[in-house]
Amino acid sequence: MSSAARRKRALRSAFQVLEQPLQPIHQHVYEANLRNSIACRNKYIELSEKVRKGGGENAIARHTQRNRKLMVRERLRLLLDDEDFLELSPFAGLGLPYGDIPSAGCLTGVGRINGLWCMFIANDATVKGGTAYPITVKKQLRAQEIAIQNRLPCVYLVDSGGAFLPLQSEIFPDKNQGGRTFYNEAIMSAMKIAQVSVVCGSCTAGGAYIPTMAEEAVMVHRIGTIFLGGPPLVKAATGEEVTAEDLGGARLHAEVSGCVDHFAWEEKEAYDYTRNIVSTLNFQLPEEEDEERKRKAEEQPLYSSEELLGLAPKSYNYSLDVISRLTDGSRFQEFKALYGTTLITGFAKIHGHLVGIVANDGELSYPATLKGSHFVQLCDQRDIPLLFLQNTAPTTALTLSTTQAEMNTNHLKAQGSMMSAVACASVPKITVVIGGCHGADSFAMCGRAFDPNFLFLWPNARVSITAPGHVEEEKKTQEEDKLNRRLKEESSAFFSSSRLWDDGVILPQDTRKVLRDCLDIIKQQQYQMSTEKLQPPLLRI
Repeated sequence: MSSAARRKRALRSAFQVLEQPLQPIHQHVYEANLRNSIACRNKYIELSEKVRKGGGENAIARHTQRNRKLMVRERLRLLLDDEDFLELSPFAGLGLPYGDIPSAGCLTGVGRINGLWCMFIANDATVKGGTAYPITVKKQLRAQEIAIQNRLPCVYLVDSGGAFLPLQSEIFPDKNQGGRTFYNEAIMSAMKIAQVSVVCGSCTAGGAYIPTMAEEAVMVHRIGTIFLGGPPLVKAATGEEVTAEDLGGARLHAEVSGCVDHFAWEEKEAYDYTRNIVSTLNFQLPEEEDEERKRKAEEQPLYSSEELLGLAPKSYNYSLDVISRLTDGSRFQEFKALYGTTLITGFAKIHGHLVGIVANDGELSYPATLKGSHFVQLCDQRDIPLLFLQNTAPTTALTLSTTQAEMNTNHLKAQGSMMSAVACASVPKITVVIGGCHGADSFAMCGRAFDPNFLFLWPNARVSITAPGHVEEEKKTQEEDKLNRRLKEESSAFFSSSRLWDDGVILPQDTRKVLRDCLDIIKQQQYQMSTEKLQPPLLRI
């Protein structure tokens, strides 16, 4: 079939333009939001610089000079088509009880290899020598979960010293701990989601299973090693002295054991091999000229994305328009505009992708939740991805009268209905927390527990069961003050992201680009030529 015959045209739309410039009456709210956003952005920049330094100057010198290895971001430059990749949870591992583990000791994200979006999981050996901490395992498992949801081929850049033994009880024994990585690798391979590994450093103990379970593995001469126990352990157990190269080097595994499929003399050659392996995957991507034509046809929003810094809500009480700064041409086809007005629902396009938008604009009331349930089911019926813009109420409504009790009961039932609709919707879901993420309303708005394909926070976001300052007792006590201070610290976007309760903190002005990448990634699975057959994973001889 010719490319012209394969080309499809979306239905024309004439969505209404949202004429919503900033009004003078809102200027004071905008300026307060802007001051708060600038402070949050400064914190974002400070933490970004910190994680880019990895394990520090001494560790970097040892990694590059003594071990003659490339830095993890240099490796990604050689592997990916360009540096325009979607990095996931870069702040994971900061400020944990067991110390700072910058980027959780590994970089994860989605980037293009030969035009194909692939998930990469790359150890950073400058951080604690590539040792896996509990947060490292959690980050790797989340990357694999995203790969399964979106059918993304996985590329592992392995440079790991295995588990951090003092914390083994939080790494080894449970279902969603270290062993789950290998389980996921096997399951994905059976689902025809490709698994490719590059051994560009140590693969000791548990790390040794990543390349041996991959469908294809590449290993770099002299710097790559695979063994369960290294030379010191061999000497302690048997008294025999052996070099790392003889015990588990690239030549041994390429020529003798067969654990790897491709021998590379240097790292650049290894990434060339990997790019060639990815080119053999059975995907039929759209023609480049079709994609270029589509990009040129896209409308930009009427308003600058920089305005989002002043629209990012500091206070739940004041909500300004965000949608018109995200959608193509600032166009939006609102659904049930006059009913349940504290929840905005409707259709729009973002970089040409049709999406259903669900956005908080006040308390998630009884009619608002009924409207939300209806709209979510409508999008599910039409196979339209959902975008949730979350800014939920700081605390649940109090029951002060019989009438209020009846209203709360009805609200509870409607809220349960919306939760069910969101949980059972089979379409892709993306959540961006633009303000508050509090209480049960956050579940109805597709919070982390409701399994969105991607979930991001703006730097001003707050994540907690109740917002800081809303813990109230009959008599104000020191305990109440202490709890509110703790909530303020623990509800910050950076506290959340360091513990992997999300997929990363993004700047408001970058939201449209991040959404474009997510929607492109989600759409890619339809280009895989063969997905139906579930077969056993590829086993090595």
